[in-house]
Amino acid sequence: MGRKKRYWDPNSFYHIVCRGNRRDSLFCDRGDYLTFLYILKQVFDKAPYELASYCLMTNHYHLQLRSTEQPISKIMSLINKRYADYYNNKYHLTGHVFERRYYDHKIHSPEGMIEVSCYIHLNPVKANMTITPEDYPWSSYADYMNNTRPYNLKPDHILDLLPGNFDKKRAQYNEIVIRKMEESLIQN
Repeated sequence: MGRKKRYWDPNSFYHIVCRGNRRDSLFCDRGDYLTFLYILKQVFDKAPYELASYCLMTNHYHLQLRSTEQPISKIMSLINKRYADYYNNKYHLTGHVFERRYYDHKIHSPEGMIEVSCYIHLNPVKANMTITPEDYPWSSYADYMNNTRPYNLKPDHILDLLPGNFDKKRAQYNEIVIRKMEESLIQN
């Protein structure tokens, strides 16, 4: 029996999560993280997409993206195939690098866009990998705060949902993330 075909709405952003096989590490050193980010750029050049936020954890990654020209399944196939080829070659392995097909969830509202972006950026804090999201080098949070745009990142998709000029939007986003971080610490 074949897999169920994924629904794709070219007007919507999706929260995408992909985990290493057996929850093994996907990123073992700095070079792995940099290679994955380079692959994001390579795939963008071949099949453009819009990236609102990302976070690369040790054994999984999160992307908040939209593809208006190609189904997301095509984008993810290109990303995961290239990274699996790189990973298996580098570590002299064969077989599956990823646990299963990627998880995707369509984001339905502007509030959802902000919520997902905050969730993605707070992942390393919740995993006790860093104290603040800005200190984690493998997410887009520092790019939001420093107004840098690497790897086809478009934080405007999130920041434009907030009122004011660019600096006020950035400050508001930072306040939202910090508030969510504090709330999660209180709950734990």
